[in-house]
Amino acid sequence: MSKILIRGAKVLGGEPQDVLIDGEVVAEVGRGLSAEGAEVVEAAGKVLLPGLVDLHTHLREPGREDSETVLTGTRAAASGGYTAVFAMANTFPVADTAGVVEQVYRLGQEHGYCDVQPIGAVTVGLEGRKLAELGAMHESAAGVTVFSDDGKCVDDAVIMRRALEYVKAFGGVVAQHAQEPRLTEGAQMNEGVVSAELGLGGWPAVAEESIIARDVLLAEHVGSRVHICHLSTAGSVEIVRWAKSRGIDVTAEVTPHHLLLTDELVRSYNPVYKVNPPLRTERDVLALREALADGTIDIVATDHAPHPHEDKDCEWAAAAMGMVGLETALSVVQETMVETGLLDWAGVASRMSFKPALIGQATGHGRPVSAGEPANLTLVDTEYRGSVDPAGFASRSRNTPYEGRELPGRVTHTWLRGRATLVDGKLT
Repeated sequence: MSKILIRGAKVLGGEPQDVLIDGEVVAEVGRGLSAEGAEVVEAAGKVLLPGLVDLHTHLREPGREDSETVLTGTRAAASGGYTAVFAMANTFPVADTAGVVEQVYRLGQEHGYCDVQPIGAVTVGLEGRKLAELGAMHESAAGVTVFSDDGKCVDDAVIMRRALEYVKAFGGVVAQHAQEPRLTEGAQMNEGVVSAELGLGGWPAVAEESIIARDVLLAEHVGSRVHICHLSTAGSVEIVRWAKSRGIDVTAEVTPHHLLLTDELVRSYNPVYKVNPPLRTERDVLALREALADGTIDIVATDHAPHPHEDKDCEWAAAAMGMVGLETALSVVQETMVETGLLDWAGVASRMSFKPALIGQATGHGRPVSAGEPANLTLVDTEYRGSVDPAGFASRSRNTPYEGRELPGRVTHTWLRGRATLVDGKLT
């Protein structure tokens, strides 16, 4: 059925309205709309948002299909309310050529659970020595506009400058994984009281902050755009705030787990809490929340990092870094930002849909819920509370830090250009 009437939803958390989908677009928004010829979705009490956009997802394909595939990753995205994701380049082979990014792009088109926009590597093989085929990736069918060596830092200042200069020509952006490698050799967790007590190698905040400081100055010098991946410290917040006050073209993201979890959890030695950058202190968490609320941090990005069971179910030192996040992100943001009064639902839409789509140039996504716009939408039961059970995840991996934890909110429906990909919490 081409027509769908979403009845009585609170659009962006506002007053209840009806939203009529006709084909791939929103046809009408108002009260008391006719349901003639339409499938009706009763949405009283639920919040309707534009489809979420994740600027930082690891889909692992090609090369690590034991962790995730484009199919399983996009199914997880649809389950979490996402209609578009940006796939990081640290695959095997690395997405550093037009051929690899086109492969990922076409896999996303074939599976159809959400749009997949590949991110191209900044350097060949993520090795930090030679620029990758930035222009060819941009001109490919994938139309790459975001470039990142995420998982590794572009630590060579000359290479970073050249990348910023190159992407400026076509309005692209370099997304930096801010980690000075010499300062984090052997690091296992955040450097601080807990690392000292546990005897684990510390990961100092300055390793992140020094790279951010360098890169915002480079972006200012070149007149280009830089995006900071998974910002995690109070000091990083202050650097970005300073840079924006100078008019430097910098944007930044924070992950849901850095908005909620702290390094105190590492006392359990449970490798599920091992992540890059590491979980920080309560002071950092509070600073990140405030920065997201006041706009210093622009967006929430999941850094969805799936791993097979054997890579996390081992001793702490040997465990891989990363957490899955697509299916729990909105719930964590509801708990940390909405229920604390720091953001309303319109603010959530801004930081999880409008702004990430703008930064990544995701055409057709991050649009208002209004007539004539693409019907990329997600419906959320904000009154729901439930315990996280990874056995029910659509992702191939289960490395969530929230297993057994009660979180609010549940995505019930997701529509991609008017086609339901999730109905009553079940993938179609």
